[in-house]
Amino acid sequence: MAKKALITGITGQDGSYLAEFLLKKGYNVYGLTRRTSTINFERIKEIEDKVNLIQGDLLDQSSLASALLEAQPDEVYNLAAQSYVKTSWNQPVLTGEFTALGVTRVLEAIRTVNPKIKFYQASSSEMFGKVTETPQKETTRFHPRSPYGVAKVYGHYITVNYRESYGIFACSGMLFNHESPRRGLEFVTRKISHAVARISLGKQKKLELGSLEPKRDWGYAGDYVEAIWLMLAQNKPDDYVIATGENHSVKDFVELAFNYVGIKDWQKYVVSNMEAHMRPAEVDYLIGDASKAKKILGWKPKTSFKQLVELMVETDLKREKKAK
Repeated sequence: MAKKALITGITGQDGSYLAEFLLKKGYNVYGLTRRTSTINFERIKEIEDKVNLIQGDLLDQSSLASALLEAQPDEVYNLAAQSYVKTSWNQPVLTGEFTALGVTRVLEAIRTVNPKIKFYQASSSEMFGKVTETPQKETTRFHPRSPYGVAKVYGHYITVNYRESYGIFACSGMLFNHESPRRGLEFVTRKISHAVARISLGKQKKLELGSLEPKRDWGYAGDYVEAIWLMLAQNKPDDYVIATGENHSVKDFVELAFNYVGIKDWQKYVVSNMEAHMRPAEVDYLIGDASKAKKILGWKPKTSFKQLVELMVETDLKREKKAK
């Protein structure tokens, strides 16, 4: 019989890529979706008729138990969260409810309904924050610099706790920044690719950003979902850093994006508004060491940084040319 997987956050970037990946592997895929007045299934429109959607909410314990009883999954992938770092400053309590306590609710539902279910928790490189060593690996001390990062640390450790306390097959993936054309426009990478496409077509004049100096380890989300699946395919549960081992500045991303559309003098199109984009605490430098994932999971990224930037710009160019 085909395996069954339940994905929370299936309508998000990672959830949509993971759902496609699992369908190709022959899984029956279930997705947990929140009941809202406006439903956005844009990212899963190509596979919507191939997945089973169940209404539920990370804030509602009973709905999570009901979802497990309905789907009877072999695996649960918890990707749902309040995932925008900037918003976590404005809504720190809500971020904690979804991104921290939401993990506990899913794990508790698994414990009570069927503790044999394998569980994946989406941890984050933001947990490392003010880094204590470079590159960052599984044993690097956490020092989060945002309510989002703090909530992710809680989610990470409660996953470890349920693994050690109840014997649940629970893994955390400490994914470094992973982007794609499916990123929301609030994220800097998509903000750049979208604006560059529009500027090249004469639809927009300027791109406003904060500092161009922060450096991140940027990979392609489509590559990273394979690593997520591989974690639950092992004989023993464990936690893994998933990263490219390279880092690039926001400036690097901007320059590559403009170069792709043939604009060399990109500086005249970029406005740096440091004050508007300032956060109470910043993370300046992240780079991951994924050697454990390479050794044990046999995983390594397939898409280069340049290929990622060009993919995002090209997709936004196509969108803008089709838009009226």
